[in-house]
Amino acid sequence: MSATELIQRHADFPQIHRGRLETLQVNLGYMCNQTCFHCHVNAGPNRREIMDRDTVEEVLEFLQRSGAKSLDLTGGAPEMNPWFETMVRRAHEMGVQVIDRCNLTILSEPGYEHTAEFLREHGVQVVASLPCYMGDNVDAQRGDGVFEASIAGLRTLNALGYGVDGTGLRLSLVYNPLGATLPPPQAELEAAYREHLFDEFGIVFSDLLTIANMPINRFAKSLQREGNYKQYMDLLRGAHREVNLAGVMCRGLISVDWRGYVYDCDFNQMLKMPLAGSPAPRHLRDLRAPALDGMPIAVADHCYGCTAGQGSSCGGALES
Repeated sequence: MSATELIQRHADFPQIHRGRLETLQVNLGYMCNQTCFHCHVNAGPNRREIMDRDTVEEVLEFLQRSGAKSLDLTGGAPEMNPWFETMVRRAHEMGVQVIDRCNLTILSEPGYEHTAEFLREHGVQVVASLPCYMGDNVDAQRGDGVFEASIAGLRTLNALGYGVDGTGLRLSLVYNPLGATLPPPQAELEAAYREHLFDEFGIVFSDLLTIANMPINRFAKSLQREGNYKQYMDLLRGAHREVNLAGVMCRGLISVDWRGYVYDCDFNQMLKMPLAGSPAPRHLRDLRAPALDGMPIAVADHCYGCTAGQGSSCGGALES
């Protein structure tokens, strides 16, 4: 039985409902220049699923009529979509805050050397993956040479003003645990990141976001191979805190896949779980944002990854 079947068959997560739509999170495709073992998207260089121009236009039309304040671009490496810059530019013209979930190494790939400057010109918030401040740990999770390339990317961003006080250019780093554990306290880990990255490399950043590894796709298969899947699910379920339900990201976010179909969150998208009450995924063109307000959210046992311990979301820990 696959991890997806286990999650959906034994779901006992509390029912929750939507608030007002604030963020449109869009997966521009599964193509990536990295192959990370914890990746819930199964992204990599050989993936060919990518959002086309027509779907990009449908996303922008929905963004304008929805009143969402934030456009959160993810992948894969979202920058590898040929319409990435078009989407950023148009959203910026609408006055929408754009977030780029960047793996940092893409900034030095041939053909993408201009990307950091483009992000700065359009005031894009960069949310950058750096699962540890120690090189060996990063390379173990993401591949040889990734840490060195990530440091180079951070230096490029710092030189443009990202993470520097007073510039308004926000640079958030993202931490994922190396294995089947919950993230440590976010504030304490942020302090350690700040000290090490500044002392060793002169790097500064705005904040650190700690995000739990979700037991789906590539990470779930790793847990199953090691015989740790049930143990990890028991850890998440046992660490559930009701207070975190109020802050989970799906209350104010919808996730759009590369074809334009809509899900309650990026994790549900990867599990192909449609919106609650829908027998099949609904397309963005058929949605009206106000109609989503107050609707139930499709939940399953992987949702405990967002409410365990200090909580976890695309914006980091839910508990300060």
